[in-house]
Amino acid sequence: MMAEKGLDALVCLSPENVAYTAGYVIPSQPLMRWRHAATVLHGDGRSAIVCIDMEETTVRRAEKDAEIRIWKEFVERPMVVLAELLTDWGLESARVGTELSYLSFADHAEIAALVPGLDFVAADALLTSARQIKTPDELALLERLARISDTAIKTSFESVRAGSTEMDIAAALTRSVYEQGAQQFKLMIVATGERSQLPNVGPTNRILLPGDVCRVEIFSVIDGYQAGVCRTAVVGEPPAEAERVYQNLVDCKHQVFEAIRPGASSREVYDVFRSKFDELGLPAISFVAHSIGTNLHEAPYFGPYSNEKVEAGMVLGMEPLVYRSGFGFGMQIKDMIVVEDSGTRLLSDVTDTDSLFRIEA
Repeated sequence: MMAEKGLDALVCLSPENVAYTAGYVIPSQPLMRWRHAATVLHGDGRSAIVCIDMEETTVRRAEKDAEIRIWKEFVERPMVVLAELLTDWGLESARVGTELSYLSFADHAEIAALVPGLDFVAADALLTSARQIKTPDELALLERLARISDTAIKTSFESVRAGSTEMDIAAALTRSVYEQGAQQFKLMIVATGERSQLPNVGPTNRILLPGDVCRVEIFSVIDGYQAGVCRTAVVGEPPAEAERVYQNLVDCKHQVFEAIRPGASSREVYDVFRSKFDELGLPAISFVAHSIGTNLHEAPYFGPYSNEKVEAGMVLGMEPLVYRSGFGFGMQIKDMIVVEDSGTRLLSDVTDTDSLFRIEA
């Protein structure tokens, strides 16, 4: 892909693309923006890592072949060390791709001054495209993560009842995620009762009441890869209209699942979703699926504003949902799926999503 774009080298700077190209997370990079790390890929096959001295032992333990350049915190500047590497590799007048959507204005200005002959060009789209088609190892990891997330949610629903709190759900979720071998988690959503209408909220001390709709989602993470699963449950008997709204989402799930296959259009898949969802007369969000891997959301989005071709090897989060149903609750079904030559395959079936999960009242 670099050759097709006429690139002599590629510099990856964002946590998601460093994880994608290196195969692991440099721990403090996603936490502190100024602790820059980079993977540098030369067109001749060489590779190198640039990282802060704090992370040197972690990187050296993971890297067997790549060259490693260390910058000392408080003493050296990461762009200086990166510029020295590019110069040492004879790239001072080369065409080098990088993530211009991630590189700050100040960092770009610094490296441009340090290597004035360097032609830095945007490679964001190249990296996004490369991440879309998963290798067998990536697929195996994402399938494992999908089952971890799904199992954790099922375990959390089974561990609570009316009178428990959202924090109790969260405690069971996180314990299960770690017990199953995940390294961490991202974007844990625990939204019950009237809070189930809120998109991305964490747990509170709210007490579960009979009739509460509970929307729970979690992204389990290993080596920078993540898989998000969302399930909807009800405490005891569901409130009025809940079964009708949920059954519509189930029908949407099956129709979208069947529509996603190699050669399909992402926009046409969304149209399939809307043709069923609109029967509810409720507001729909602007996508029904998206790619996923080293970022929570990745292109392509399956919505009205994109029209990309579906390809075998894509791993997607498929999520028919409604936040504001007008009945005091929101509902969501999110599954991890992989596109294969013959169609689409579910990556986790731990929880049966064809009916509402019942939490003991």
